[in-house]
Amino acid sequence: MHFLKGLLLSLLPAAAFAAKKPAVDKFQQFHAKALSSAPLKLDDAVYTQLTSAPRDYSVAVLLTALESRFGCVLCREFQPEWDLLSRSWTKGDKQGDSRLVFGTLDFTDGKNTFQSLGLQTAPVLLLFQPTIGPHAVTETGPIRYDFTNGPQSAEQVRSWIGRYLTDRPHPQVQRPINWTYGIAVTTTILGTISFLSVAWPYALPIIQNRNVWAAISLISILLFTSGHMFNHIRKVPYVAGDGRGGVSYFAGGFSNQYGLETQIVAAMYGLLSFATISLALKVPRIKDPKTQQVAVLIWGGVIFVMYSFLLSVFRIKNGGYPFWLPPFS
Repeated sequence: MHFLKGLLLSLLPAAAFAAKKPAVDKFQQFHAKALSSAPLKLDDAVYTQLTSAPRDYSVAVLLTALESRFGCVLCREFQPEWDLLSRSWTKGDKQGDSRLVFGTLDFTDGKNTFQSLGLQTAPVLLLFQPTIGPHAVTETGPIRYDFTNGPQSAEQVRSWIGRYLTDRPHPQVQRPINWTYGIAVTTTILGTISFLSVAWPYALPIIQNRNVWAAISLISILLFTSGHMFNHIRKVPYVAGDGRGGVSYFAGGFSNQYGLETQIVAAMYGLLSFATISLALKVPRIKDPKTQQVAVLIWGGVIFVMYSFLLSVFRIKNGGYPFWLPPFS
């Protein structure tokens, strides 16, 4: 009896010490796992353990369906951004000051959870707030992120989470260097420089040619004076019906026009310009007087007919226009 009594008394301090030994911090347990593998891969049991109350930490859980048989394109598009956010946040908060754990629950591992939450679509992002501790909130239910605008970036989700962790650190998203893009840009720049160095002796005479610049200037003038920019700004139709089963090529009024009308007017201006330049520069150089006289009559007739057509178009645009020339009235 004395032996048993002594043994019992000797065990009492050990039992008291065991009773006073603090329980393992659940957040530190999950945070230690996240340091080596973030986000945590969950199943029904781990999800329940991680999100069960009471908890003095926050939990961000992505419920997804990644297998191809489910046909969730948005799930596969968002998963790399979610993994990037989880790794960046965990790496930037190794001490766990933000008290936030990231987890991913795939449908194949969490069918019971999907069923208990009544989820019919994926992905679904839930943020659980602390129920006890300095960051506790009164609302015990999770906050759901909206995916109605399509795939979201890691930065967008980080900003959304940060709105609910106002008094805690928010590590930045650290995107890896895109070496493929850098190599492609560098190769393109070097190739362009090489091409210019080889082609420059041949391109320089063309660039310095006055006739080339005169042609470019003339074409630009014809485009803009005929209403090309007006068509782009107003998004005008190419042609329209005339109400009698036919096609109307010219719109009435100076504030309206059609796409084909612009092309016709540009062609008229171009032909008038070419005829005027030929009459002023080319015809005087003709040495044969008879040939020169015929050229004057031809180009003069072209100018007369085209101006007659141009005036008739003006009369279509404005019925009160008083001038006209034959053969168009």
